[in-house]
Amino acid sequence: MEEAGANMTTARLFDLNIEKILEAWESAHAVRELIANAIDEQQLTDTPDIEVFKTDDGDWTIRDFGRGLRYEHFTQNENAEKLQNAGKVIGKFGVGLKDAMATLHRNGVAVIIRSAHGEITLAQIAKRDFDDVVTLHAAVQPSPDPAMVGTTITLRGLSDEQMEKAKSFFLRFSEEEVLESTRIGEVLRRKPNVSARIYVAGLLVAEEENFAFSYNITALTEPMRKALNRERTNVGRTAYSDRVKQMLLNATTAEIGSELADQLQALQSGLGSDEVRWKEVAIHAVRILSGSGKYLFVTADQLMTNSSSVDHARNDGIKVITIPDSIQRDVVGMTDLSGEPIRDLGHYQTEWNDSFVFDFVEPSSLSTAERAVFEKVEDIVALVGGLPQHVQSVRVSNTMRVELATGSDALGLWDGSTQSIVIRRDQLSSVSSFAGTLLHEIVHARTGFDDVTRDFENALTDVIGQTAATAIASVRRPKSLLTGLFGRA
Repeated sequence: MEEAGANMTTARLFDLNIEKILEAWESAHAVRELIANAIDEQQLTDTPDIEVFKTDDGDWTIRDFGRGLRYEHFTQNENAEKLQNAGKVIGKFGVGLKDAMATLHRNGVAVIIRSAHGEITLAQIAKRDFDDVVTLHAAVQPSPDPAMVGTTITLRGLSDEQMEKAKSFFLRFSEEEVLESTRIGEVLRRKPNVSARIYVAGLLVAEEENFAFSYNITALTEPMRKALNRERTNVGRTAYSDRVKQMLLNATTAEIGSELADQLQALQSGLGSDEVRWKEVAIHAVRILSGSGKYLFVTADQLMTNSSSVDHARNDGIKVITIPDSIQRDVVGMTDLSGEPIRDLGHYQTEWNDSFVFDFVEPSSLSTAERAVFEKVEDIVALVGGLPQHVQSVRVSNTMRVELATGSDALGLWDGSTQSIVIRRDQLSSVSSFAGTLLHEIVHARTGFDDVTRDFENALTDVIGQTAATAIASVRRPKSLLTGLFGRA
């Protein structure tokens, strides 16, 4: 049998010596190899983009503008030029062309290759001196256009469906958006409702159900080169996971950081993409996002136990991002990609307090009930011998700094910068609330000790005792009541 275009009287016959037919290949896989070869030639020669089009007579054509295909290309097992440009081109074996020809022949697709170096078609011919062994040969004839630039491959009998499937293996035909280019490769926006795609030098080699992005790897490692088998399908994740990870660790764009942060939050409910399960990537995502805007990174527990601080952050226009405890522990004290500290809860509370401005309320602006409580100041401080000498005033504020130990607004504080004790306005709801907060802050003003310290607890105990002693001394109780409390002598 001879294929279209082969004139057996003038053609030279070149035995393709194909030992193993790739039975799993469809015509689309063969066309993939032909397109890959054309793209490689474009990359190696820096010539115009390849063309893939359908002619008026229904034939599909693949066209490049390189050096032109020769029959010698059917003899190579590995292409040294392609191996030296592994990150730039798709192929490396040099056997893909023969595999493609055999597969197309098996599927009834006629192939005509034309370049300045000749015209090549396919024919089944008996091996020389072995008439009983018929093999696939390339029938090589003189070129009909010796001045032709590049190569055309005409495919007669190829369905549109198979061509579209072949084109779907290539990034250049997929219309996928590049989010960022790195020295490792490109991070691509994943198309909705389809699996993420892994490309090597623009050729699809794997798909991932649970990746947030698609990727095009251009800097290959040696294990990756070995993993790119002859079929270039079903390449395992272990071959490319390190390249994907390094690509993300080199990424800097806010959009990538934001998407990874969303995936981090989804981890809290058992979801989230596989990329953020790599701890280094999760931490890097926080660093990207932190440098791209106003963000506060908290754990789910902090979100509940420090709700006041979190609410303050939201009111300040800061977006709150929930991250796992293990990631939060690592980012404490870290800087983002711009060199600024990552805003965790402690950092935000310090920011809040440093920028805090009191909203003082003058006594004349208090309600009648509030003013009645506030006027008890002298009676309350008299219980402990009066205000310390350096305290100039007791004031009321609508707002209060955050209490770092709890993350909530403090009820009151001793403000050394203004030498005043400031009480939050809602403490004027009762004498007991106001008195308790005022006495607490008097202890701070007297001692300078911080809350939750042994020294402060001892000082507070002394004030409670002093207050009780003063109160007892000022109250006369009936003898009968004392007898009832402590028994008869």
